[in-house]
Amino acid sequence: MTDRVCVVMPTYNERDNLESTLTGVFVQNPGVDVLIVDDASPDGTGTLADVISKATNMAPQLSVHVARGAQSKDTGFERAGTDAKVLSDAHVSTPDLKIANRINGCTMDSRVFVLHRKGKLGLGSAYVDGFTWALDHGYTLICEMDMDGSHRPDDLKRMLDRIEGNANIDLVVGSRRVPGGTTENWPWYRDLISRVGSQYARLMLGLKVRDMTSGFRVYRAGILRKVNLHTIEDNGYVFQIDMTRRVVAAGGTVVEMPIVFPERARGESKMDGSIVREAMDKVTRWGFARMHRQLHDPDEIPREITDAKRQIEDGPDEVLDDELVDEAEAGVD
Repeated sequence: MTDRVCVVMPTYNERDNLESTLTGVFVQNPGVDVLIVDDASPDGTGTLADVISKATNMAPQLSVHVARGAQSKDTGFERAGTDAKVLSDAHVSTPDLKIANRINGCTMDSRVFVLHRKGKLGLGSAYVDGFTWALDHGYTLICEMDMDGSHRPDDLKRMLDRIEGNANIDLVVGSRRVPGGTTENWPWYRDLISRVGSQYARLMLGLKVRDMTSGFRVYRAGILRKVNLHTIEDNGYVFQIDMTRRVVAAGGTVVEMPIVFPERARGESKMDGSIVREAMDKVTRWGFARMHRQLHDPDEIPREITDAKRQIEDGPDEVLDDELVDEAEAGVD
């Protein structure tokens, strides 16, 4: 992998998902780094993330060491073939160390970093802070991915392969709404809200991207530097819509790739009524501003026609198609 890849993963009460999600990311995508942006999760997500980060940023092949007769607070990492040395902070539990050790065993030179924030400040600002950190640290491809298991690591691999294979692509969107894309085990009302929200945003903003609210994405660093991240004030999922329109307005090429989006297995969804209201309000205001430009700027409509040519819907992915066929046949059996 020639690009330096950072996967930004905001968290709030996702402790139980850290091991399974990070393990999948590292096994399927060797060499990528992960930045966890934690909003002071009361369940200890940030604490466990710190232990994992310390493990992955140290020598490989660390193993958990427990001194004879010691309490859990006396545990640490031990390098094979050397004297035991406590490398973790005091009062770190043995279970946390074991989780970190298991993750570290499959990182293959990947590292985990943690950005702590003072409270629950919103999804949009978490991504802005994460993108800014990744840009400052020299990453060339910067990803959005959920920690809750609803974004599959093998889909991330296909998305990275797609953008690395074409230097003209600025944003790859993992899409539920193109041929081959789908959701699994979603409540009907959640699917309806997602579909209606995307359709309304497409209509009001004149965009072709079908899955406007998808939070599974890969950006080139260059396009992120053009979209004025510091001016973004979105808190909820409208952030995804805002980022899409900003990328297109900045001259970026957007490609949608089909993904499978399963319902989260553990934890609770962060979606609520205030997030939906924020999206409706902002998209409506942006839409009326667009209509005003169309009436007063003769270059607006030709510009939109040009922009439309840079919003590409990929054909169904052959690997994903085969996977879906296999799953269907297994269900029949």
